[in-house]
Amino acid sequence: MTRRTLLYIRWGVFIGAGVLLYVRLTRKVGMHYPWWLWRNNGEPAPWGALAVVVLLMLVNWGIEAWKWRWLVRPVQHVGFLRALTATIAGTTIGLITPNRVGEFAGRVLFLDPEHRVQGSFATLLGSIAQFVVTLLLGGIALASSRYLYLSAAEPSRAWNVVVWSALLIGCSAVFLFFSPGAFARLLLAIPWLKRFERHAHVLDSFSRADLMRIFLLSLLRYGVFTLQFAIVLVVIAHVDAMEAMMSVPVVFLLTTLVPTMALTELGVRGSVATTFIAGDDMGIMVSTALIWLINLMIPAIVGGVILLVARIRTSETAS
Repeated sequence: MTRRTLLYIRWGVFIGAGVLLYVRLTRKVGMHYPWWLWRNNGEPAPWGALAVVVLLMLVNWGIEAWKWRWLVRPVQHVGFLRALTATIAGTTIGLITPNRVGEFAGRVLFLDPEHRVQGSFATLLGSIAQFVVTLLLGGIALASSRYLYLSAAEPSRAWNVVVWSALLIGCSAVFLFFSPGAFARLLLAIPWLKRFERHAHVLDSFSRADLMRIFLLSLLRYGVFTLQFAIVLVVIAHVDAMEAMMSVPVVFLLTTLVPTMALTELGVRGSVATTFIAGDDMGIMVSTALIWLINLMIPAIVGGVILLVARIRTSETAS
């Protein structure tokens, strides 16, 4: 990658993310309109709760940066500050890609050019860990909520299919995560990835203890953003605390399984939340939008600036 190409990518991502964020904040399905309607109902702004949620956002991305630093350790030593910078920059690229799959590309740009392919495989392993946690806890919450809150009716066949499919896929993902060699062979079965076979062997360097540490960090991060969402649901939508903690994993599960882009993600998440969470629909929409704003939009704005000003090596500077 040349300096000019990298410059085009930086500005393209920055402009694209800026346009998407502007649309998201100004359209009726975005943040501004539901917040305006909710405040017009006479609801006080929950500044104290929002301050706690913002602090938890910093904890959330700090855990993710620590996890990524650990993931790329076999490839290249990265300090925590640079890992945090790379993680935040990745949110900007993730914002303009389906289901935010581009986050890993933003991160590996902060590795040396000769380590980026290996770093991509290691980063994918971390994404699998977060996906595993989302599937398993979401499937458990979905099954539990069915039997705790809907026990008067027989579960439908469609409901059982969703629950057991999530748990089955989750168990399969657990196997892949704790068997990185099998994960590498599965990836290399894709024809255009076979040329990276030498780089994929970085997955074999993770011990069982390393994998457990990464899994636990993913679990801890999941707990942080579940708590964030539950807090705003309780304070803004007046949802029962226990129901919020049971419902949020279901929302995360279903929105993870639905393919989305930045323009549709907030709408999909809001629709799922109002369907599965009992409470004031407008308050739930505002809660969903606030979590999106705090956890994704603010980091994406900061990440866009980082992508423009950060020192990123190219193949020209490496030679």
